[in-house]
Parts: sequence; structure tokens; C-alpha cells
Amino acid sequence: MKDDKKMLCNSKELFDGIKGAYPRAMFKSVGYTKKDLSKPVIGVVVSYSEMHPGSYPNKELAQFVKSGIWAAGGTPVEFYTVAVCDAIAQGVGMHYSLPSREVVAAEIEVMVGSGGFDGLVFLPSCDKSPGGMLMAAARLNIPSIFLPPGPMLSHFDEKGEQRIMSDVKEAMGAFKKGFIDEELFESIETDTCTTVGVCGMMGTGNTMGCLIEALGMSLPGTSTTPSVYAEKRRQAKETGERIVEMVSENLLPKQIITKENIENAVRFLMAVGGSTNAVLHLSAIAQEAEIELTLDDIDQISEATPCVAKYKPSSKYTLWDFYEAGGVGAIYGIIEPLINKGVFTVTGNAISSYIREVRKWDTIRTLDNPLQSKGGIVVLKGSLAPEGAVIKVSGVKEAPTRQVGVAKTFESEEHLIDHIMNKEIKPGDVLVIRYEGPAGGPGMREMSIPAALLTGMGLGDSVAMITDGRFSGATRGFCIGHVSPEAHVGGPIAIVQDGDLIEIDIQNKRLDIQLSAEEISERLAKLSPRKSPVKKGFLGVYSRNVGQAHKGALLE
Repeated sequence: MKDDKKMLCNSKELFDGIKGAYPRAMFKSVGYTKKDLSKPVIGVVVSYSEMHPGSYPNKELAQFVKSGIWAAGGTPVEFYTVAVCDAIAQGVGMHYSLPSREVVAAEIEVMVGSGGFDGLVFLPSCDKSPGGMLMAAARLNIPSIFLPPGPMLSHFDEKGEQRIMSDVKEAMGAFKKGFIDEELFESIETDTCTTVGVCGMMGTGNTMGCLIEALGMSLPGTSTTPSVYAEKRRQAKETGERIVEMVSENLLPKQIITKENIENAVRFLMAVGGSTNAVLHLSAIAQEAEIELTLDDIDQISEATPCVAKYKPSSKYTLWDFYEAGGVGAIYGIIEPLINKGVFTVTGNAISSYIREVRKWDTIRTLDNPLQSKGGIVVLKGSLAPEGAVIKVSGVKEAPTRQVGVAKTFESEEHLIDHIMNKEIKPGDVLVIRYEGPAGGPGMREMSIPAALLTGMGLGDSVAMITDGRFSGATRGFCIGHVSPEAHVGGPIAIVQDGDLIEIDIQNKRLDIQLSAEEISERLAKLSPRKSPVKKGFLGVYSRNVGQAHKGALLE
């Protein structure tokens, strides 16, 4: 088997000598000159589509990145990856959302492996593309830098409050219950996405954008600068200039994506109560970088990290407020005593150089006066989730630290939504949704719509949802996801029956089904092996080969 390093070539190797005439002819045919091909060739990797605002700015931003590369003496080569939007993929389309992360990583590997690139600039969009691009950067390990597109600006409603995308989902439940009329419902739908950019909440899209900066893989301040600001275009040029310098310095992703930097990123995640999806992505990125990161590691960091800021959907503040307060650098300034300060970044300097003063204190607390004494995400384990499950406690207002409830089981998201819309849901119910895991879904769909419906109906904190699927970064409420092992591979969530008692103990980090060990063993023994829910296409390949959630749902 060939050494991985020999699977890639640089531009000099690609264009050199007589054999280089073939690729040289191809490049010359689209406008590159002989002189261009003697410079460092930089891939500008763009997550783009015309379907949604998170990816829409990237086509323009790429041109500013390219101008920076040209100015610094490099030769930019632009290419594209898929750009899935979770808001559009809700329901059936969500089967493809998490798997798109693997597609993005594979697309980039194939493009870079078949062309001679000396460095890469990544322009991610929302949710899965940042994770896929970071996985690719670690896998390929050639000089790489990121430019997150940044958040959109928010719409201000008649009360002067900022409206963001999760408000649309919650409005569905409110409209269903008659809390709002049709006119208001339509105005929320029409006016919420005011500009292009990533939805202006600390959902998965902005959580991952901020984590890119927290990892030191983008220039300081780039993750929270609004997408429509002129400052973003200047950052794009500076990013293009910097990658050419990084190629000269041979500064590689694995020098930056280290265990210490991963730990910093996890700590930042906990400090801002970010998306639980980031747990999946950080685990997968760590594996690509050959770093061990377990759920226990993540939980230990959460235990020792106060939550000092919350943004929509967990508070009234948006990413614009976070930008105004100082962004990632301001949070690092607050949690400075807890982070690894000497680790490298794409600037060539230590992550300590990213630390900024807090510009506005209304959205950020101090370590001695936090919003919560521990991190925003808690890992639960127990007889229902032997390998773990996660809950975003920063998104729960009044849920009890311990609750025992009667289970109502559902075999799919559709089954659950039908029940919510047509049957009674009451406080104290424990809704168990299974066969939505990475393999069994397939694709580990997020239960975003049902969670928002419950919140809009006023039941978000009093009705628990437990699933081997995921929840959106835009979700708030009593939501426990990533139950592992999943039902499809015979995890205990598969044996829960209507009427079983489920114990949720957040304080002691337990998630249990109140059955004897003997009863659990007997029920598990009666389970029949399940076939892959999809036989053909990429989803079939994914379903048969994807790993479990506690290991990042990585395609194995």
C-alpha cells in the first residue's frame, strides 16, 4: 500500500518537465499563463449554492480571496463543494444532511488528490460543510486557512426584538395552537432572513464558524463579522494573502489542529452554550487529525468550564450582539485562565494573540459571575445510553435536574410529528424517538421541527425528547440526542416500550430505563437484526458503514 504522503503532489511536481505538458495545456486553455503556473497554486474551496443565504455570499467572497492570492504572488484555482442547508433539508431531506459532511471531505480529497495544489483556502457555509472541510484539511495536511462567511443581520420586529430562523420554527407551534394569527405567521416567514449570511443564532452554522476561529484555523475576528459588512471583504483579501505566506512557511493543519487546540475549541463551545452537533464534528475532526477525543474528555472540559454567554435560541441576543461584544476573542479573554495559550494558529502566532477585550458586557459574563457554573452541554450515560447521549442544558430554562417520566415511543420523526399535531401531549411526557441514528435513519436526522413545535406550544421545557438522532443547533428545550448505541445496531433505546419509566438525572449525568438488568438482557436478546433502511446509492453505502454517534458518526 502506498504511503499517504505519496498520494498528493504539489504544483511543481504536477507541471514539471515533459510530462507536465498535459496539465499545463489544460490550465493554459482556461487562461493561466506559463508564469502563473510557476507560482504557488492555491485551491479556493467554496461551499456554494443559490438555495440558501449561508452559502450565497461565498461566490463573491471567493473573488476577494483570489485577489489577495494574486497580490501575494500566488495563483488561485477556484472549485466548489455541495452546500446543504438544514433548514431546507427538514424532514425527508435531513437523511442527507449529516452524510453531506463526508461528501464534502471526500470531494475535496478527490480534487486535491487529482490536481497539484500547494495550499488551500476554505470558504465553508453552514452546519456540515465546516466539519467536512476541517476533516479534509486534517486529512490532506497541506497549508490551509479558512474564511467563515459570517452571520446575517437580524430583522427587528415591532417590539424591537431581533428575529432569527429558530423563531420561524417556533412560530409553527404557536400558529398551530392559535397563539399568533396568520398575518404575523407570514411576516415571520417573510422577514426573518433579512440579509445573506449564516442564520444569526448560535446554531450549528455559527457554532462551527466560531470553532474554526477558536481552533486558530482562520484569522482573528473572521467568524463573527457579518457577511454583508465591507470588513468581511477585507478579511477575504487578507486571508488570500496569508495562505501564500503559509505555503512559504510550510505551516500545516496538523501543527494547528492539535489536542491542545481541540481542547480549546471544546472549552469555547461550552462557554457559549453552542450546538450539540459540534460534539459530533469535533470528534470526527480529531480522528482525522489522529487525536483521541472521547465523550468523557468533552464532559470533563464541560464540567470545568462555566457558561459565560448565551445567544439565540438560548437567549434574546444574536450573533450580531456577539460580534459587537468582541466575538471569539472576547470569550477567550474571559476564559483565558482555562485555555492552552501557546498553541499555533494560521497567523503563525499563538492563540493568545486572538484574545480581545470585551467591547460590550451586556451579553458576556465573567468567570466569577457566569450564567451557569458548568458548560452548556452535558454528557449523560446509563442503561439507556451506555456509550453516551448529550443535552444542551444552556437551552433548557426550567427542566428539573432529575425527572422520572412515562415513555411514549416513536419509530420515526414522522410518527412523532403526527402525534404532536393530532394527539395530546402533556407536561412530564418522555417522548422516545428511535431508528433515527447514523445507520438506522440513515443520516441521524435532527428532530428540529418537533422540538420547535413543542416549544411554540409552551411545552419545550416540560416535555422531554430522547432520540438516537440529533437536534438542531437552533433547538432549545428538554432535548436529549445522540443516544448511543443507536436502536438500529441493537442499542437499549430499541427495547423501550410505551409505559416504561425513564429516569433523566442531569445532575448525576444519568439516563436510565427503570428495568432490572435481567429484563434489559431478555428484551435485547429478543431483538431481530435489522437490514439497512436504504440499499442503493450513497445513503446505502453510508448506512452500512457509518460509525456510532459517540465516535463522531464518521464514515468508516
